[in-house]
Amino acid sequence: MATTSTSYDESSLAYPAGVPKTLEDAPLVGGNLSFHDVTELIAGHNEKKTPLFWFFGFSVALFLLGIFGLSISYLVWNGTGTWGVNNPVGWGWAIVNFVWWVGIGHAGTLISAILFLFRQRWRTSINRAAEAMTLFAVACALVFPTFHTGRPWLDYWMMPVPNQMALWPQFKSPLMWDVFAVSIYGMVSLLFWYTGLIPDLATLRDRATGLRQKIIGIMALGWTGSNRHWRHYDRAYLILAGLATPLVLSVHSVVSFDFAVSIVPGWHTTIFPPYFVAGAIFSGFAMVMTLLLVARKAYNLQNLITLDHLEKMNLIILLTGSIVGFAYITEFFMAWYSGVAYEQYAFRNRAFGDYAWAYWIMMSCNLLLPQLYWVKKFRRSIPLMFTIAIVVNIGMWFERFVIVVSSLHRDYLPSSWDYYSPTIWDAGIYLGTFGLFFTLFFLFLRFFPMVAIAEIKGVLPQANPHYYDHGQGDGHAGEAPKAAVSAKTDEVG
Repeated sequence: MATTSTSYDESSLAYPAGVPKTLEDAPLVGGNLSFHDVTELIAGHNEKKTPLFWFFGFSVALFLLGIFGLSISYLVWNGTGTWGVNNPVGWGWAIVNFVWWVGIGHAGTLISAILFLFRQRWRTSINRAAEAMTLFAVACALVFPTFHTGRPWLDYWMMPVPNQMALWPQFKSPLMWDVFAVSIYGMVSLLFWYTGLIPDLATLRDRATGLRQKIIGIMALGWTGSNRHWRHYDRAYLILAGLATPLVLSVHSVVSFDFAVSIVPGWHTTIFPPYFVAGAIFSGFAMVMTLLLVARKAYNLQNLITLDHLEKMNLIILLTGSIVGFAYITEFFMAWYSGVAYEQYAFRNRAFGDYAWAYWIMMSCNLLLPQLYWVKKFRRSIPLMFTIAIVVNIGMWFERFVIVVSSLHRDYLPSSWDYYSPTIWDAGIYLGTFGLFFTLFFLFLRFFPMVAIAEIKGVLPQANPHYYDHGQGDGHAGEAPKAAVSAKTDEVG
């Protein structure tokens, strides 16, 4: 394979002659790649010798995972009193981190399911990594409610199965809603991710030898690429996309009910479900951006994950960030308009009380900084988008912290007011979940194609049935821009 076909070439991303210069008309793949180039570029990373940077990153992830194991062991041995929770702040970092990790996992399902149903073909370069990130984020999220119960060995009581005490779950409890919502979300996301992976696993199987070929062959489920297999695959993928789409809206709505169904000032509001969903997509896209900016550089995937893909993601970050900022302002207005003294005090306390520093960090990170994306130059600046992605995730964590802690530490009874401070074990478990997340993510990068090979080939100009009718009969990858113009001309005509 010629090195020039897979090297990053920004000029190859220029808009075809005669086509309007809009983001929608930008080429989906740069570098004038052929089908063979795409396979070599993506599958080659799973087949060649493991790079040194992977071992370094994996070692750091394993170190953090060790901290996670130590912190969880200490927690189980000594109980939740090792956390910083007090009276009245019975919910601390555990619930903050749970809501944050669930939100991180939302972008994968939105990119894979909703954008697929709306036939947004630009999703093909980023959906695989985003789906994997969803699974790993849900795994991290489930850690916190599991151990927040205080007796995790009795968590099977939350399952509606017959037992010796005839005990059934309390379905009026928001904790139960979380269990079922997040569990179903995780299962559907896993099926969706694995279904999309099957054609690519077959590609790796056909290129592998020995034991590796047998293992991947089992995972590929006998895929041959026949017409019958593709018909069943398309149908299954569409059904799973249809199932996953309402989950994007329902899961974080259910999580918001943990707060909204209570009578705590600052929580008891109907704006929480759409506000939480927008915030989840906001933080999820920021995390996808953070990971992909590093991965595309490390694995030389700039021709597949182009600046146009990143700009479209930044536009979604701008949109959802503006919605979240509008929700912040609406909350203050509703507190004032309600005339309820407790509600008004709760929001004044957020902005000017003991935790005002956390509130203004949240406002700066989530509302102000993303507004830079109104400028096209900033939307296409790699250093800036990486910085904003990190800052947004910090801001979204502080949003959950403000909602949980600042609403609880000043309750109805002044004699019970207290200041919440996390302990080293709170921090240890939180850092440890990053170890769990990145351990799984590094294993994914090593053993699975991080970009969907079959779907990328489907958006190449050569995939157009009329590609060879316009003078590109030799099938050379260098003719791709001309084919794109022809295809565009056909659409306009």
